[in-house]
Amino acid sequence: MVERIIAASPGPDVVDVGCGTGIAARQFQAAGCTVLGVEPDARMADFARRSGVEVEVATFEAWAAAGRQFDAVVAGTAWHWVDPVAGAAKAAQVLRPGGRLAVFWHVFQLPPEVAEAFAAVYYKVVPDSPFTFGRQPGRPALDAYQELSNKAADGIRRAGGFGDPEQWRFDWEHSYTREQWLDQMPTQGTLTRLPPDKLAEVLAGTGAAIDTMGGSFTMPYNTVAVIAARTSTA
Repeated sequence: MVERIIAASPGPDVVDVGCGTGIAARQFQAAGCTVLGVEPDARMADFARRSGVEVEVATFEAWAAAGRQFDAVVAGTAWHWVDPVAGAAKAAQVLRPGGRLAVFWHVFQLPPEVAEAFAAVYYKVVPDSPFTFGRQPGRPALDAYQELSNKAADGIRRAGGFGDPEQWRFDWEHSYTREQWLDQMPTQGTLTRLPPDKLAEVLAGTGAAIDTMGGSFTMPYNTVAVIAARTSTA
């Protein structure tokens, strides 16, 4: 996806909206781009700077571009925090003609057997929670992210200054060891609000479930992206 965005852009100058700790920015840098991050959280901006990403602290809507122009504006798992119309209008202001606005999200869907094992742990520890791994009521996670994509595309159309947005999808997998999965679990959704003792129970139970799977498992992911080209006229 990174290579495809770069190939479609007129040059290497990229703004990463809501760059966070710089995960996406570093991938664009590795592909040869010059990246400027825009991030409202000063702590995450400091972390990104320590990894070699230049960052300015601001929300994208309020950020002062100071006359600078860029070849791509990207946002990885962050555009839902940006007003879809105001954000697209700001992107149109800072993009050169032919530049790309590219916003994307990564969607994971636990394999059924993994979801059931994790859900059993979560139900035991937090039985009244509205969220459980793999037993979320309603529809697949990809459907919810499709709504985000549609909202982003609609905001781009309403803002003007872009051609008709395209939607891209990339399917991929990532394997997790027990330690890798447990390391990132405390950052997920409602787990961030669990008291330490309950979180420890969830982690212990989840670790035991992964042990029964041989100590690792493979997660399928979908990356959904909305891409639009800056036209030569506003």
